[in-house]
Amino acid sequence: MAVFASNLMSLAISFLLLILISPSKAVLNNAHYYDQTCPQAEKIIFETVRNASMHDPKVPARILGMFFHDCFIRSGEPSWNVLTGRKDGRVSKANDTINLPAPTFNAMQLIQSFAKRGLGVKDLVALSGGHNLGFSHCSSFEARLQNFSSVHDIDPSMNTRFAGNLKRKCPKPNKDHSAGEFLDSTPSTFDNDYYKRDIEGKGISGSYHALLGDYRSRWIKVCSSEN
Repeated sequence: MAVFASNLMSLAISFLLLILISPSKAVLNNAHYYDQTCPQAEKIIFETVRNASMHDPKVPARILGMFFHDCFIRSGEPSWNVLTGRKDGRVSKANDTINLPAPTFNAMQLIQSFAKRGLGVKDLVALSGGHNLGFSHCSSFEARLQNFSSVHDIDPSMNTRFAGNLKRKCPKPNKDHSAGEFLDSTPSTFDNDYYKRDIEGKGISGSYHALLGDYRSRWIKVCSSEN
């Protein structure tokens, strides 16, 4: 937990440093550059992100999601050094999002998508655990609540009471564009509650819930819920 918090904060610091530096210095590619030029930079940014997280529990998840989206499209490796002043994170193109796993992907599609980046099934299940932080808007999961199939109006893999509560929060038509649900019951704590709730049919993401239906990923997800 402490290691994750430290890594997440480091990612946030690197991102904010990109915003703070001038365009003329954007060519810098040194992880320790600011140790000399602005030794208080990381402390200032650390406190800023921490304070923002205390006031809004969605902040850590947004940072984590932003970093995953950036790296899934552009870094190509399961691990890398985060450098300050780098240019590769300054590109944002809507068309690039087609390379991200879609929320409607089934288990096979998810496994294939991650395999293209050199990531295995264990990596996939582990990264799906990032959904234990944050919030999901109705548009991301409403397909599981309305006209799911020709036989079922609601996704039958969902807990009935849980699905009913979601349906009340996300009516059709939904005029509240900010409506949605936290991804697990401890949205500001990095734990394995996401895995436990998903096995109970209380997961939000239909795509990552599909991992329970594939023998290659189910056992990993079940083990993750028990630790």
